[in-house]
Amino acid sequence: MKTAITLWKFSRPHTIIGSAISILTLYIIICKDCKTEHLLILFTALIVGITCNIFIVGINQIADVNIDKINKPYLPIPAGELSILGAKIIVVTSLLLSLILSFIISPYLFLIIALSTSIGWAYSMPPIYLKKHHLTAALAITFVRGILINLGGFVVLNYVINKSINIPMDVQILTAFIIVFSIVISWFKDLPDMEGDSEYKIKTLAIVYSPKSVFITGTILLALTYFITILLKYQDVINSTNPSFQTLVLYYGNIFLLVLFVLNSFTINLASHLSIKKFYKRFWWFFFAEYMLYLVAYLY
Repeated sequence: MKTAITLWKFSRPHTIIGSAISILTLYIIICKDCKTEHLLILFTALIVGITCNIFIVGINQIADVNIDKINKPYLPIPAGELSILGAKIIVVTSLLLSLILSFIISPYLFLIIALSTSIGWAYSMPPIYLKKHHLTAALAITFVRGILINLGGFVVLNYVINKSINIPMDVQILTAFIIVFSIVISWFKDLPDMEGDSEYKIKTLAIVYSPKSVFITGTILLALTYFITILLKYQDVINSTNPSFQTLVLYYGNIFLLVLFVLNSFTINLASHLSIKKFYKRFWWFFFAEYMLYLVAYLY
């Protein structure tokens, strides 16, 4: 049990949950007339997504162990619950599993996972060390989570299951939303970590400018993204005498999430490290919730 808890903490659960929900949602959108055998593809894809995620967050913890002693001393390596050797075994095993299983699904998915893990390695490891600067860090996170995994994963699974590379408008809207969300995640994730990042000269946006400017910019950008999503679905509502269940869920659901998002933005106290950490944890729930809207919309 202790080993399982350590592995769970090492995998950074919020990112694992995000990957699992995104894969499940995309599968539901694709599978209008799925057969039982397609569940094996879903199960394999989930393992691929989770192991790819573990590799990326794991290699980051191995590379950043000294920074994490300041920023995240509760993580398994700085807390002494997991050795560097043990962490390396986990990430190598995860990498191999994700590559092998992705190739079984499709050579194209293999290429996506290979590129994603390569960027994940370059993000954390010298000499490239993309996280060293806020611009390259944001580009890396956005490209992997927003484009490769979300859009690329959809196209590959859609082709494997339906022999189609068509990208529905809702998937295009979701992808644009996740791209923006990923950019804001790359900014907000550094707000609680300024002490260690500053000591090791990591040029995050919060350090180059200020936490307040990052928070305001990210909040406005994501609020505008919610608003545009709502506006696009509103056009579908008014242009139809009988709007579909999917349209109504996505329209009213995003209105509800926008209200919650605005309310949540007033809860943060940028002078309190604890408040920033709690805000960032809540912020991930909006990432989960957006995928859940599409999951509910297409499930019925």
